Amino acid sequence: MRSRYGTAVLFRTGDTPPDPDRPPSDPDWPPVTTVTDHTGTRHVVVSGHRLVRQVLADPDTFRPDNALDAVSPIPVAALRILARHGFRLPPTLANNGLPSHPGIRAVVAGALHPDRVARHRDWLTGLVRRRVAGLATRLRSGAPVDLSAGLAADLPLRVLARLVSLPDSDAAVVKEFSRAALELFWAPLDAGRQVVLAELVGRYHAVLRGCAEQAGGMVGRLREHTRAAGLPPDTVVGALFFLLVAGQETSSQFLTRLLHRLLREPAVLAGLATGTVPVADVVEEGLRTDPPIVSWRRVAGKDTTIGDRPVPAGTSIVLWLARAGRDPAVVADPDRFRPGQSGSRRHLAFGAGAHQCLGAALARLEAAVVLAETAPLLRRVEVVQPPRYPDNLSFRIPDALIVGPLAQQPIPPSDP
Repeated sequence: MRSRYGTAVLFRTGDTPPDPDRPPSDPDWPPVTTVTDHTGTRHVVVSGHRLVRQVLADPDTFRPDNALDAVSPIPVAALRILARHGFRLPPTLANNGLPSHPGIRAVVAGALHPDRVARHRDWLTGLVRRRVAGLATRLRSGAPVDLSAGLAADLPLRVLARLVSLPDSDAAVVKEFSRAALELFWAPLDAGRQVVLAELVGRYHAVLRGCAEQAGGMVGRLREHTRAAGLPPDTVVGALFFLLVAGQETSSQFLTRLLHRLLREPAVLAGLATGTVPVADVVEEGLRTDPPIVSWRRVAGKDTTIGDRPVPAGTSIVLWLARAGRDPAVVADPDRFRPGQSGSRRHLAFGAGAHQCLGAALARLEAAVVLAETAPLLRRVEVVQPPRYPDNLSFRIPDALIVGPLAQQPIPPSDP
């Protein structure tokens, strides 16, 4: 189903530049409706803020079991490849509606506790400052730079590795795997592409198994917990899979989108320069307008209703988080980027309820540091090539964000 703006609503809530999210607050779009996807499957799409929160807050009625189901049914050839690599995803975090969820979540929450996250601020600031300085040097020579690849792409992965024992893999290899997983499970695909992706995902799954068997820290605690609770050993692998795929990829994607947004908001950049616009307010407004995850799924565990719409048991439910952040019933000026405006912090970018994102504090810290260190540079560059995003149910995966120097705003050596 396509909206009157030419956007495939179920798979792509972003439009083409200059406004990648136009117009989630369209009054013609109902808070609850039904769409049919590329496979002919019908989904109830929930976009009203109150109703999205209501669904997220009731994991018994609206179960998370389908969170990691492939949007495009995986063909036998690709399934054989995954099976050859021993690929398996038992219920762990996002897809776990079982009694085992709170215990697994508690172990991961300890590793990502806000106090632990905050201790890495100075290290992160130094890393970002060095990267921005390198980008500034290239820009002063007149060369364009890619803010996504040069700054945002692997940054969350490197931060996560300081908090959690991860496989000793090259960052480029991890990024290839995680992006392949996002595509394999959440994108509309043909069978040929699924076979290619299955090989990439399956091959790295073996690396995750080795880490799950030997690593210490959070991974070791998860291993101990699963043994004590009588859970399958692949539980640790599943938790690692989700952390690498959703945990760091969503943050890097958000950073790229936030930088792109600010390049179209000169008044906000000026306010950051003068200190009249707080960094924290900008981050929250970015989360509202450009959330890390566009939409998320639930399945009705029993016959129920959402609003006044009957929802039979087994119905797929798509929670349109991006539009919920622009619900005019919640935010004063839904389609404008106005940091600090009424309702700005009431977004659902990190979900809500029992499955609320455990990495929220980490994502906020990363965004705040990147924003503070990059804002002066952003005032002196312009977009040469905006990000392009392939169709995907839940994730916005930018290819690049190329910028070049503004002729009338030279980049002085003193810039970071």
